[in-house]
Amino acid sequence: MLIPLAALLISIAPPTEVAAKPALPTDAEAITAGIARIVALQEKGPGADVAAEWPYEGVYRVGGNIPYGYRVGGTSIACLALMKAPGFASDAARKDAVARAIDFVAKSKDEPLLSPAYDGGYDVRGWAHCYGLRFLIAAKKANAVSDAQKPAVDAAIAFYLDALAKTEIPQVGGWQYARGPALDAPCATSPFMTAPCLMALVEAKDAGLAVSPELIARTVHALELTRGESGYVAYNAQKQTRDDTRQIPGAIGRMCAVEVALAHAGKKDEKRLRFAVDRFFEFWPELEKRRKKSGTHLPPYNVAPYYFYYAFEHAAAAIEMLPEADRPALRAKFRETLFKSRDADGTWNDRVFARSASFGTAMSVLALMEAGEALVPAAPTK
Repeated sequence: MLIPLAALLISIAPPTEVAAKPALPTDAEAITAGIARIVALQEKGPGADVAAEWPYEGVYRVGGNIPYGYRVGGTSIACLALMKAPGFASDAARKDAVARAIDFVAKSKDEPLLSPAYDGGYDVRGWAHCYGLRFLIAAKKANAVSDAQKPAVDAAIAFYLDALAKTEIPQVGGWQYARGPALDAPCATSPFMTAPCLMALVEAKDAGLAVSPELIARTVHALELTRGESGYVAYNAQKQTRDDTRQIPGAIGRMCAVEVALAHAGKKDEKRLRFAVDRFFEFWPELEKRRKKSGTHLPPYNVAPYYFYYAFEHAAAAIEMLPEADRPALRAKFRETLFKSRDADGTWNDRVFARSASFGTAMSVLALMEAGEALVPAAPTK
């Protein structure tokens, strides 16, 4: 039987090759590249002689300028990543960058725009109080504070801790970055802000500082008010939240953050942690729709771009609080998801503003570090 020529050619033609999926960088590679970019992004603040800041840039301005709370908060988060990544103690460039930032964050306690008595309206100074406190505590723990810096650092730690106590929402507890100027008036608690503030209080207590147990208890209660029965966490709350499961796609970041913060305070709920992590993976594309887009809270879920890497960092932390047997698969899924938004230069950025790559990259590095598996020493920064 004769085989038609066309059929013969088809039978001997090599199989079509399927393009190989690009390999993801290792954690060590991504962290090393990210840390180098963060160091390179450090900049001089207004009127400064040296580069000491990593300001977070959003659409909100005070007097036409980036708010002081975003300057101190963004700088502090960048430094948390620089110090936590492997190799910090032997990396001169990182140590110098952090030392300059320590001076900036410590002296910022004297900035009038960070005063607890500041009559401000839209209130973002709390990001400085919260993350400035967390950074300086971590800097002392990492032996990054020189003998000459210690008096100013101790004074700043006391200031930021006191500022949190003074700006706590009356009657309700917690904190709110969108409150009015009357600090003695009750308003709704923001879980987005209150969760990291609770972690700051716990870290301060663990560092041996005098933290009121009642303040911690009120903060825990304020976060518990934001939770619905299903695991949903409201955007704001003044009384016990009613479920609105339709809004869960926009709530995944604060769901992870609230459960992580409560776990840090001794109130771990594995069922809610698992629900938050599962919903994060299910609905993170809803956050991606807002990343690097203009505007802030837009329907249907009122998600602003700045929730993106906040959600990722807290989701990574939540994974590490689940049973050990479940973590490897979740870590792999998380890494694959995180690298989908990594830019070609090794940074991550949630905004249309170039300088906010420092925040996105820092939060992503911290997320990768949550698993504790990226312990290969990072290459020194140039």
